Amino acid sequence: MANAYIDINERMKHNHVAGLSMSVIHRGHIVQVDHYGLLEIGTNKKVDSNAIFNACSISKFLTAFLVMRLTEQGMLDLDEDVNHRLTSWKIPDNPFTANKKVTLRSLLSHQSGIVDPPDSFGAIDSNEEIPSMVNLLSGRTSYCKEPIEVKYEPESDFQYSDAGFCLIQQLIEDVIGEPFERVMEKLIFRPLKMMNSTYTPIKLGENIACGHTKDGSLVDRKYPIYPYPAAAGLWTTSSDLALLVIDVMSALKKESKVGISANQVNEMITPQGCKEWTGLGVFLDGEEVSSLGWGVGFQCMLVAYPRLGSGLIIMTNTDQGVHQLEGIIGEVYHSHSFE
Repeated sequence: MANAYIDINERMKHNHVAGLSMSVIHRGHIVQVDHYGLLEIGTNKKVDSNAIFNACSISKFLTAFLVMRLTEQGMLDLDEDVNHRLTSWKIPDNPFTANKKVTLRSLLSHQSGIVDPPDSFGAIDSNEEIPSMVNLLSGRTSYCKEPIEVKYEPESDFQYSDAGFCLIQQLIEDVIGEPFERVMEKLIFRPLKMMNSTYTPIKLGENIACGHTKDGSLVDRKYPIYPYPAAAGLWTTSSDLALLVIDVMSALKKESKVGISANQVNEMITPQGCKEWTGLGVFLDGEEVSSLGWGVGFQCMLVAYPRLGSGLIIMTNTDQGVHQLEGIIGEVYHSHSFE
């Protein structure tokens, strides 16, 4: 893989980025793991290959992969009305659901008719307890003050939605009878040996990146926590995410370690519904599959070419305030060629 030269340390300084980790995949293997800068500004805590970052909405990629694994087992169905298997909470029927019901396929592709209420789904307030998903979906929390309901006919439009992935989380918990985090641990993290991945970063010790603002200062509370794991709660390393991407590639050759088939992966990376650039839990641009994360103090990007066996994961502990492709992540991305 030929890469254009970029002085990452210089670009980090220019962009006030505290720390960065990246992993490169070539021919289905991790060929490079690089790390730069600090876990926390003003300290000597350096980013290394085991540094754990908030993956933000890249969490949705993992959730989609888990859904496809459970679909493979026959425990979920992409195209049935999700209310058939939801038990703790139901999507209220209204005129928008008269002809089409909400399905996992429409939820994963952000075309379910569910729209996030204004000012919803922020990071947790340190003085509050993590709410139940039922209370969140019912509009009884400060993170989502309105009940979740269908706002337009499913499959007729695209609206990016954290609430939709909260609903997926509740569905998984209702069907499996275990917390979402435990299901992910058993079916995805352990088989892939993703040893530095968690939804509760405090359990992993000291090697956790703190969030920083675009001017390089620490964010409030240092470690933003989102009380909805399936949508935005993942903390992980660039190399752990690379292991997941490699399993996606391996599945296409019938060699998946988590037992997912080529058919399921092909479904995941095929355009869905009314938008050709939307897969199931991922975004598409020709052969390129991507997932972006952007939250309080963090930005990251995962890009893969599953059929080529190439990929790149870039994680930073700084929110630059611009789209990933317009900041240092974009600079690193454009310096790489995928072949």
